[in-house]
Amino acid sequence: MAKTLRIEYNVVRDAQALAAEAAERFTQVAEKAVAERGRARIAISGGSTPKAAFQLLADATQPWRARMPWDKLELFWVDERCVPPDHADSNYRMTREALLDHVPLKPEQIHRMEGELEPQMAAARYESLLRDSFRLEGAEGPRFDLVQLGMGPDGHTASLFPHTEALDEMGRLVTANHVETVKDSWRITLTWPVINNAGSVFFLIGGADKAEPVQQVFAGPRDPERLPSQLIWPSGGILTLVLDQAAAALLPATDGDGCGVLERER
Repeated sequence: MAKTLRIEYNVVRDAQALAAEAAERFTQVAEKAVAERGRARIAISGGSTPKAAFQLLADATQPWRARMPWDKLELFWVDERCVPPDHADSNYRMTREALLDHVPLKPEQIHRMEGELEPQMAAARYESLLRDSFRLEGAEGPRFDLVQLGMGPDGHTASLFPHTEALDEMGRLVTANHVETVKDSWRITLTWPVINNAGSVFFLIGGADKAEPVQQVFAGPRDPERLPSQLIWPSGGILTLVLDQAAAALLPATDGDGCGVLERER
């Protein structure tokens, strides 16, 4: 893993612009991966901000629907709540309603986490799915073309919550994580070494309630037990943030194009 992390952040006006920027990044990465390797593997997160981006991708009146190489796309999930796929809290359900029901993806291209199963079994089954899909051998890890992350006000990302056991998991690809502070619930999540192995990783963050955690995570002292998003340190040495103005309020000012850079050392 790179010793120096270059954090490139792009600040846009509002939630609508944030969704459009995310849709563009999804599409660009997929186009590039298909051109280079014949397919694109993308892992996505839940939440209202990705939902708006998915709705744009599915909208035939928007440019991204026609550009996205749907027949060469494989879709995975970063994390999932331990609920059935039709439950209101399901990340899969949100994605299905916003995107999957409206685009030409075949069932075999959609790799959901089985949140309805017992947590440890669901994690083991998703790890097996990743090993089969990526044809992994031994300790080899999957390399997604893109992992899209969000961040909570508590500094969590994926289902890597503060002071939970998943933060210490480095040997598995997928783990079940008990989150006492959120409805005493169970989650399934990719582990942080898997996220860091991706070709590209970007955080999609919006809202004034994220301004302070954004500053603490990306510009403050290192404390990943309290701020698990600090564990995201891509092996390529570059991490991208896509933020609205409210979420970026406490970061250093950007240039005229809305771009800024931070650097962190281990």
